[in-house]
Amino acid sequence: MISTITKRVTGKNQIGNKLSAEGNVTHKTFNPKLNIENDSNFYEATIEEVNEAVELANEAFEEYKTFSGAKKAAFLNAIADEIMALGDDLIQTYCSESGLPEGRAIGERGRTIFQLQSFAKLVEEGSWIDATIDTAIPDRQPLPKADIRKINIPIGPVVVFAASNFPLAFSTAGGDTASALAAGCPVIVKSHSMHSGTGELVASAIIKAAEKTGMPNGVFSNITGSGRVVGIALVEHPNVKAVGFTGSIAGGRSLFNKAASRETPIPVFAEMGSINPVITLPEALKTRGEELAKTYASSITLGTGQFCTNPGLILGIESDDFSKFITNLSNEIVKIDPTCMLHPNIKESYDANKDNIISQDKTHTVANYANDTEANFAKQALAVVNGSDFIENPNLHQEVFGPFSLIVKCKDKKELEKVVSNLEGQLTGTILGNNSEINEYNYLLSLLSNKVGRIIFNGVPTGVEVCSSMVHGGPYPSSTDPRFTSVGTSSIKRWVRPFSYQNWPNELLPEELKNENSLGISRLVNNKITNEKI
Repeated sequence: MISTITKRVTGKNQIGNKLSAEGNVTHKTFNPKLNIENDSNFYEATIEEVNEAVELANEAFEEYKTFSGAKKAAFLNAIADEIMALGDDLIQTYCSESGLPEGRAIGERGRTIFQLQSFAKLVEEGSWIDATIDTAIPDRQPLPKADIRKINIPIGPVVVFAASNFPLAFSTAGGDTASALAAGCPVIVKSHSMHSGTGELVASAIIKAAEKTGMPNGVFSNITGSGRVVGIALVEHPNVKAVGFTGSIAGGRSLFNKAASRETPIPVFAEMGSINPVITLPEALKTRGEELAKTYASSITLGTGQFCTNPGLILGIESDDFSKFITNLSNEIVKIDPTCMLHPNIKESYDANKDNIISQDKTHTVANYANDTEANFAKQALAVVNGSDFIENPNLHQEVFGPFSLIVKCKDKKELEKVVSNLEGQLTGTILGNNSEINEYNYLLSLLSNKVGRIIFNGVPTGVEVCSSMVHGGPYPSSTDPRFTSVGTSSIKRWVRPFSYQNWPNELLPEELKNENSLGISRLVNNKITNEKI
């Protein structure tokens, strides 16, 4: 049930341990399901409040970076507990600000809790810091070898930009925040203006957890701002050392450029746009075409298509089986009832981008939900274009954020390979094929691997598992640095840098590098992985 925002929401910024509302500019969030504004006013941060949040974070860093993995784990687990303690207030506010159903809210809360607890386990165990030790060889000829020991250390205050499409799991206490706190970096969240109330509630949970576990004031702040001023001020502040972002290519690239043009450039780890190509191979279509059509109709419309892994491009070689697949997919997708998008602005962008693709020369629409819908509900659609026309028209390569896919009909395998080679970087690529035919398409798979961060075999790209092996990133423009992931425990590596100690007395080294290995972590000692003492 959709409800108004809880009275526990104050509309104020969380600057360290205090609530603050010094500015005169306010905004309200919007309930897209009811098509009305929510009642709470949110005070947008002033530059003075931005500076205070960063300065507090910088001061907190000097203490927080020294905390043991066990102490940081206690903090992360406490955040998870406090988020659960928010109860129905959080779920109702989430639904009021997103138009998403209660089941989605509960599921996303569960994912957020799991992420926090996963990073808690990671840092408590400790091996993630990649301790590497090369012991001295004083009598080596012609020159002695020094004792050199390396670990990963936190880089400093991190700014996280909350995402529009995941009010919890990619937002205030989402993967970026959890991984940065786990690494030992204080976090300032730029709350997304579409779900400011949800962000404030989660921020209050983080602050309660920080106070209960003895974290320094400034280890976390949450500030609002609907325009660009607050975001730019955060990225340009000299004490900010890195940025995490999930959103559009335009937004991510703007932040990337700002960060690169600073007197001291900093990394921006942005996860941006992706059309997630799906390649349908002939034998799979012949034996499972009808089943695949039903599966992909559901995947395209899942969450109103508002996932960064939505299958926005479907590729295949012209054949009777591919034509049947297109017909079946078209029939299946219009059977699905449309659902609400996150905000009227997102619905407006979806319609404009969809219409732009459909209106391009040599494309034709094969499915378009025709019945009337409620305000802010998206009508799903499919369009078809030939491979050669797709290659020649870069406008067809753009993401449509919503329940839409473009189908590309290639005349043969060679043209299919050419289409793939002309794609920009993507988060995912999918192969729908039978085991017996995969070896015939090795070159195509090689081309696809150059373009994506993850290849799915006989599945759907929607649904990103949170685990150590997950890569949620890819070549530009899907992300700004394809060496890193924004999902899974490996995402902690974004917020650290390698640091070496040379010829230090054993008793003065960090616990992780001492000969005794009292923590029992896995270390690389003289090129051998071991958890034994030296």
